[in-house]
Amino acid sequence: MSKARIRWIGGPVLKARTEGPFHVHEAIAVGAQRLLGEVIQLDGDLIVAQVYEDTTGLKPGDPVEGTGAALSVSLGPGILGHIFDGLLRPLGAVTEHWFEPGLGVRRNQEFDFTPCAAAGDSLAPGQPFGEVAGHGPGRLCLVPPDVSGRIVSIASAGRHAEDEIVLVLETPAGERKLAMQHDWPVRRPRPVAARLLADAPMVTGQRILDTLFPVARGGRAALPGGFGTGKTVLQESLAKWCDTDIIVYVGCGERGNEMAEVLDELPELEDPRTGRPLMERTVIIANTSNMPVAAREASIYTAITVAEYFRDQGLHVALMADSTSRWAEALREVSGRLGELPGESGYPAYLASRLADFYERASRVTPLAGGEGSVTVIGAVSPPAGDFSEPVTSHTKRYVRSFWGLDRSRAQARFYPAIHPLSSYAEDVDTLARWWQLQGNPDWKSHRRRLLTLLEQQARLERMARIVGKDALPAEQQLTLLCADLVNEGFLRQSAFSPADRYCSPRRQTAMLKLMMRFMDLAEEAIAQGAAPDDIAAMPVLRSLQRLGEEYPEDRVDEMTAVAAVVESAFSRLARQETANAG
Repeated sequence: MSKARIRWIGGPVLKARTEGPFHVHEAIAVGAQRLLGEVIQLDGDLIVAQVYEDTTGLKPGDPVEGTGAALSVSLGPGILGHIFDGLLRPLGAVTEHWFEPGLGVRRNQEFDFTPCAAAGDSLAPGQPFGEVAGHGPGRLCLVPPDVSGRIVSIASAGRHAEDEIVLVLETPAGERKLAMQHDWPVRRPRPVAARLLADAPMVTGQRILDTLFPVARGGRAALPGGFGTGKTVLQESLAKWCDTDIIVYVGCGERGNEMAEVLDELPELEDPRTGRPLMERTVIIANTSNMPVAAREASIYTAITVAEYFRDQGLHVALMADSTSRWAEALREVSGRLGELPGESGYPAYLASRLADFYERASRVTPLAGGEGSVTVIGAVSPPAGDFSEPVTSHTKRYVRSFWGLDRSRAQARFYPAIHPLSSYAEDVDTLARWWQLQGNPDWKSHRRRLLTLLEQQARLERMARIVGKDALPAEQQLTLLCADLVNEGFLRQSAFSPADRYCSPRRQTAMLKLMMRFMDLAEEAIAQGAAPDDIAAMPVLRSLQRLGEEYPEDRVDEMTAVAAVVESAFSRLARQETANAG
């Protein structure tokens, strides 16, 4: 192993004079405590490295030792259902005050292992060779993606430690011993057999997202919003209700009290699929703002590597990153200590490329082992003062396909989810329209376009109404405002705390949307025949439409046909009344 001696150190960054060869991104052990670090620059016989732990006490002359391998994390069945720091070290491995420092922190769990191959079999890269017992998906033991060979020996069924040797392969490079877990570099995407078109949505259960701004399974979405706009609550709702097999939640540089709330609530949530704890199919990576800044930068890559590991088992994974703004601030701090020339707002010039590296690892793929898997990335952004033109938000928009802009004024009005329909967008609508057709809604795309047009007209007319008064507007424009209010209250507003309305299936969304469209069609016909907007606003059925989400949960979707009949009857009575008045 190569060695070096610290020459200069400032915070998480150090320079060391080498006594052997090092390579960029090589993991290193620093000082007597063997603190984990990574080489980020080479300059002749000097290396520049960042240290992922507290560097207090380090001094010039302290030893630096290369590991010969890139910065990696151990991937195995022991990561599912647990909480880790940004370097995938279990939170249970703590001293009286904090994490036990150094490279010695390892998982020591035991599992009931069952082999699915036998001696003499050939294993290709990424193939499973066994599985472990336990609740939840993601329990396969995989051959590393860069290893293949013939099985020399494999452990029999029984209880084994996660890092115990259970498989010996004969490879072209010699004999290779494998445990249930294996290491993989966090900055290197795991290879796949093929990338597939993301042509189906990741159903979130949130009407404003699934209907107006859907994200494809294997796609990328950004969730920008200022303080107090509901980013964390929305991500928790998505974690509980989205139709994925595995949830990876990374709290990157968030405030300690917010992260403590997540760590307290997520393990207590019930999985609506199984009735068991949601934590059984969740991995939480906690890296609060008071942890070493360099570890914050690494936590994003750790999370996406964990997500790819489960994707390679043929599972669909949702990665919630909260928030990439704190990650970018870590980049900026380390870049400043390196003396690099700053770019926009002091961020390094390579901010855009680093964001691209992260978001491009989202995908729908055929894994090496066959089948289908995906990683859908939802990255929260915390723009200062809610300014969407700041560098992190503006660069993120270049790499995502769905943009869910949270609005402070809607949040202050207690309108949740506080996603502003006029500052948000989705680019996969044309691709996903076929999926909605198969769900029984061939008009989804036209209905979506009509809703967005209606909401845009509402914004314009409300500005006019503030000047001339609502009553001075023509009847058609008053009806536009009435229908927009109905859509906002009856369709887009959705409470995460409502037992009936916290989740809305595509089937229920379709039924509600068709009712809204029918009401608007009949209202427009009534106005054209001389009805007054106030008469339409006074209809009792309007109140029923505003409360569709609360009054008709998933087990009562079929009863909405009765509401449709009431709507038809109400407008028939209104038409007869107008005819009688005219006579």
